[in-house]
Amino acid sequence: MRLALINPPWSFDGSIYFGCREPHLPLEYGYARALLEAAGHEAVIVDAQARALSYEAIRDEVAALRPDALVVTTAPSYLFWRCAPPELRVPQETLRALRDVPGLRFAVGPHASTTPAATLRKLGVDAVVLGECEEVLVALASLPRARWGEIASIATLDGGEPRVQGGPHASDLRRLPALRWDDATVAGHAHHHHRFDAAQVGPGAEIEASRGCPYHCTFCAKDNFRDRYRKRPLPVILDELDGLLAQGVRYVYFVDEIFLPDRPLLEALAAREVAFGVQMRVDNWSREMLDLLGEAGCVSIEAGVESVTREGRSLLAKQCKRSTEELGALLIHAKRSVPFVQANLILSQADDPADVAAFRERLREHGVWANEPVPMFPYPGSPEYTMRWGRPDDQAWERSLAHYLGQFDHFSDIQESRPLPLAELEAATPGHG
Repeated sequence: MRLALINPPWSFDGSIYFGCREPHLPLEYGYARALLEAAGHEAVIVDAQARALSYEAIRDEVAALRPDALVVTTAPSYLFWRCAPPELRVPQETLRALRDVPGLRFAVGPHASTTPAATLRKLGVDAVVLGECEEVLVALASLPRARWGEIASIATLDGGEPRVQGGPHASDLRRLPALRWDDATVAGHAHHHHRFDAAQVGPGAEIEASRGCPYHCTFCAKDNFRDRYRKRPLPVILDELDGLLAQGVRYVYFVDEIFLPDRPLLEALAAREVAFGVQMRVDNWSREMLDLLGEAGCVSIEAGVESVTREGRSLLAKQCKRSTEELGALLIHAKRSVPFVQANLILSQADDPADVAAFRERLREHGVWANEPVPMFPYPGSPEYTMRWGRPDDQAWERSLAHYLGQFDHFSDIQESRPLPLAELEAATPGHG
C-alpha cells in the first residue's frame, strides 16, 4: 500500500492554541514511515506546514502520488498533542481540498484518541487511530478493510454508527528506529524551539528520549496518548542525534513530556557539539545533576511549577515534595549553567496574587523568567476534564472551550484576540467519494 502522511498547513486564527506556531518535525510520521517501509509499504510525508503549501498545492502533490490511503493528523507534531487546537478546522479544510483524490482516509492525533466518534463524524474519514499511531498505521495498511475488526485501537463507522475497538495504543519504543530526515527537510527547519539564548543560526530539530510521564497532574492531557513513561534505547537516540549533527543541526529540542535526570544520556550529550532544550520538573533534579545538564549543552529549560503554594500544587496533583523556596532555589541554581530558565505558572485560586508577584520577582532578580499565571484549559483527556464532567463524550471539546471562554476574560500572551467558539471555527463534514 502507498500512503500519503499529511501534516496540514496549520493556521490558528481564532484558536485558543497554546503551542508554538512555527513548523516542527512531524515525529509521529517519521516513525510511521520507517515502520511502514520496513513492512513493505510505501509512505511519503507531505509536510504542508513546513513547506508553506497551499491547499491547491497539497491536492496536486498528493494526487500525483496516487496513494491508496491518506493520513491526516489533528495536531502539529507529537510536541503539541497535549495542547492541541480544540477545533478541527484545518484538518477539515485539508480533507476538503483532497475530496476528489481517491483512497482511504485515516486520522491520527489527540482528537481521534480522546473523542473518536466525534472525530470520525467531523472529518468524514474511514478510520481514526486511538493513541500513538505509528504501529497502528502499519496494521491498517497491512490488512484489508474486511479484517479491520482484528485491529485494536481504532474507531470506524459501522452502518453509520461509530465502532470503537480497544483503548489508546502505546507504542513499543524498542521497535521505533532512529529517525532519518532528508537533507532538504533538515535544511528547511530553521526554527530552534524555545531557544532564547542566542541567534538561531542553522537548522534546528526535535527529538525524543522518552515518552509519557510517571505523574498524573490534573491539567495534563495525556491520558489517551503518550501516557505511560517509557525510555528510548540510548544507542538509538544517539544514532538519530548523530545523523542530525552530520546534516548541520546544532540545536535540538527534546519533546519528552518530562525530561528526567539521566546521567548516561547527559554524558553522551556532553561529548557532542550540540545545544538543546528540555521540558522538566525541577523538583526531580539535584544541584549536581543540574550542573551536568548545563555542561551537557542545555541552553533552555521550561520547568513546570504551576503554583507558588503547596496547597495549589496539591490541588493540581503535582506530588511535589519540595517547598516553594526549594523550587525557587533550584531554578536559580540551574540558571548558573543554563542560559534560559523558565518557570511555568497556572492561574490558581489557591495562590495570593501578592505571593505570585513576589515569587516572580525573586526569580527575575536572578535571571529566571516566570510567566504571568495563565488560565487553565480543561483539555478532554486530562484529569481536570474528567473531574468536572466525567469521561469525554462527543461534545467534549465544545464543552471545554465554552467553559474556558465563560470563565476568563484574558488569555495567554500568544493569543492576540479573544478565541472563538468551536461552532464558529469548524465546518461541516467534508466527506469523500
